[in-house]
Amino acid sequence: MRRPAVAVACLLALALPTTATATQCPKTSLAAVEAEVMCLVCGTPLALASEAPQANRERALIQRQVDRCRSKEQIKEALVAEYGESVLALPEPEGFNVSAYAVPILAILLALGGLAFGVRRWRGGGPTGAAAGPPDSAGSKRLDADLERYDL
Repeated sequence: MRRPAVAVACLLALALPTTATATQCPKTSLAAVEAEVMCLVCGTPLALASEAPQANRERALIQRQVDRCRSKEQIKEALVAEYGESVLALPEPEGFNVSAYAVPILAILLALGGLAFGVRRWRGGGPTGAAAGPPDSAGSKRLDADLERYDL
């Protein structure tokens, strides 16, 4: 009776350190990092890059870092140290790199404003969007004559 209990206790004692080590390891994967870095040859995100030798070298470096239980930030730092800043897919949100986010947003806002202005002018509306007013009597007579001519 004692032997199975001792065996179970030994197995639990052996399993606990690996469980504690596994919980301390940051959870990241090759796919999670691939989405945030670029293939230097293709110029596309590594997740979309073909099987180019450079892309495969970057993937191998990422996988080695994942196997060493490194966090995503640590892996990106290792990639920058190996390949330079151009390996990162997203620019840092500071300094000149802010323009990578601000310029497209401003362009979209200006386009929407221009579109709204153009639609308003095209519809012929004034400040309230109302039409010019009812047609005069000459316009009404001309409209009635046109309608009679077409037998509508």
